[in-house]
Amino acid sequence: MVYGAFFDTVFARMDPEAAHERAFRAIRLARPVTPLLFRVAASPVTVMGVTFPHRFGLAAGFDKDARGVVPLLNLGFGHVEIGTVTARPQPGNPRPRLLRLVDDRAIINRMGFNNDGAAQVAARLHRLRRTPAGSRAVVGVNIGKSKVVPPERAVDDYAESARLLSPYADYLVVNVSSPNTPGLRDLQSVDALRPILETVQGIADRVPRGRVPLVVKIAPDLADDDIDAVADLALDLGLDGITAANTTVARPDALRTPRAQIEAAGAGGLSGPILAERATEIVGRLRARVGDRLALIAVGGVTGPEDVSARLDAGADLVQAYTAFAYEGPAWPSRLAAAAR
Repeated sequence: MVYGAFFDTVFARMDPEAAHERAFRAIRLARPVTPLLFRVAASPVTVMGVTFPHRFGLAAGFDKDARGVVPLLNLGFGHVEIGTVTARPQPGNPRPRLLRLVDDRAIINRMGFNNDGAAQVAARLHRLRRTPAGSRAVVGVNIGKSKVVPPERAVDDYAESARLLSPYADYLVVNVSSPNTPGLRDLQSVDALRPILETVQGIADRVPRGRVPLVVKIAPDLADDDIDAVADLALDLGLDGITAANTTVARPDALRTPRAQIEAAGAGGLSGPILAERATEIVGRLRARVGDRLALIAVGGVTGPEDVSARLDAGADLVQAYTAFAYEGPAWPSRLAAAAR
């Protein structure tokens, strides 16, 4: 309730990206006290050979550069997926590139993979892993294609990120599903995706401390036949999991926000509760397709404990969220973690 009033009177009046930056800075500064305020009973679960404190985590997008992993875990997340990280540093798209649809508790983003680049993020993760809290943290690393790299060189670009980052990752995610890098979603086709996954898998399998599980992240806009094709490819290659699903380029009629405001917001990936039904449907479809041979990470439209339960019931092994964090505040992760035990 307190955060809701604060959001309505302060953050709702701010540029969304500026609000995000200030909130993230506050989370990092509050690190000494957050473990005392947000306690979550551990219910450890092993997924992909990795032991997670519980099944609920923070999706990629919030901490792109691994600047606040431990402070975020202190709020109650069981794991943090950093990124999306690209091989080359890039500023992302011009601002404004993060917009709210408050009536729908939704966000449109066209960030464009703004990040410090794989080398700098790897150095930051190296320092993190040398601390007691950092060595215990469960960190997923989400990698994407650098915008300046043409599609025909995507394999090498993903490989560079994998070489630099996989030594510090508990699991690695190949992101081919953001709508904000031109041509990226074309890489979801099986013919384009296979060589990327094969190459990254070869690198992840040879990490000196032990192989790193590999996951592919797909979009909710894929047709069912294409979802099946990606699932079959993942099985054929012996991947460890699939994340479903990223943001959508659709603007469903069910949105409450006035259509003129939606159109004025422009292009980008839409996230929020509007995704829940399709994202849950995809998880169920994937589970029916792959049985127990792959882990499924559910994301998209997860807002309340009932959403966590619905994804787990549909067959997810882990559940992630991000958009609702902005609307619900710092006490929200521990509430949802309780539903993921």
